Amino acid sequence: MSEEKSWGEKLRFGFKRTSDRLGGNLTGLLTKEKLDEETLDEIEEALIASDLGPSVAARVRDRLASGRFDRHLSELDIREIVAEELEAILAPVAVPLEIDAFPRPQVMLVIGVNGSGKTTTIAKLGHLFLEDDYNVMLVAGDTFRAAAIGQLKVWAERLGVPIIAGEEGGDAASLVFEGVKRGTEIGTDVLIVDTAGRLQNKSHLMDELSKIRRVLGRLNEDAPHNVILVLDATTGQNALSQIEVFKEVANVTGLVMTKLDGTARGGVLVAAAEKFGLPIHAIGVGESLEDLRPFDPRAVARAITAADEFDGD
Repeated sequence: MSEEKSWGEKLRFGFKRTSDRLGGNLTGLLTKEKLDEETLDEIEEALIASDLGPSVAARVRDRLASGRFDRHLSELDIREIVAEELEAILAPVAVPLEIDAFPRPQVMLVIGVNGSGKTTTIAKLGHLFLEDDYNVMLVAGDTFRAAAIGQLKVWAERLGVPIIAGEEGGDAASLVFEGVKRGTEIGTDVLIVDTAGRLQNKSHLMDELSKIRRVLGRLNEDAPHNVILVLDATTGQNALSQIEVFKEVANVTGLVMTKLDGTARGGVLVAAAEKFGLPIHAIGVGESLEDLRPFDPRAVARAITAADEFDGD
């Protein structure tokens, strides 16, 4: 089995809940020879119920309403049309993470609520950059949780990369400052910084991130070069409210979605793209280091709709 096919299968499984729900919601709607207003309304409602969001559903409905369909539309026809519309929404936000900062290192702040898979995603991003022959360093900036510090140390050892870490309750900004200085000395290309994931008190989180930015500005006025929000796909529409908050407190520059494990409500990825237009850099479908890949809008659109699988391909 090729690596590409293995990834494709994982992707389809990751969006299985969404594609199954879409199919279940469409079943029985396409019994008439031609589309009428009632059927279009039902299709629109089916798409909303599949977590794709009202704006996306309305877009697909308009596409169907404007088409001249002289024959009966099958469920596969609908899936193909939905896939095309989803790809059109997702393509503009598919932005790979490029390492182009000068001077080095390129500083990436990784943010997200506790439990979103943030620390593991940092390790997976590090793995991606190592595969491209970049030098990587990690900074354990989530100093409010000893477990997060310990977990990142384990990942750094597995990856074979240096890590800057302190004690629980330490000053995250000081660690980041040390990381940039050390990274500059040893020629690090990418400095990936874990940050606290507390949303209970937005002002404290904002203060901490502002302090990190001020400290970084003393060393490199362009840093941080990326502020990446990690989202847990299993939270569904909750992910949209998280984007709202983190945009406010952290100036998010891009997204990574994790935990697309077959139970996830993956349609929210499309809703996020349509609503916010933030770059989506990568998605994660499992626990291993290889289970995070750059975001491919066509592959994701077809996984959500299961168009290829439904066609028997």
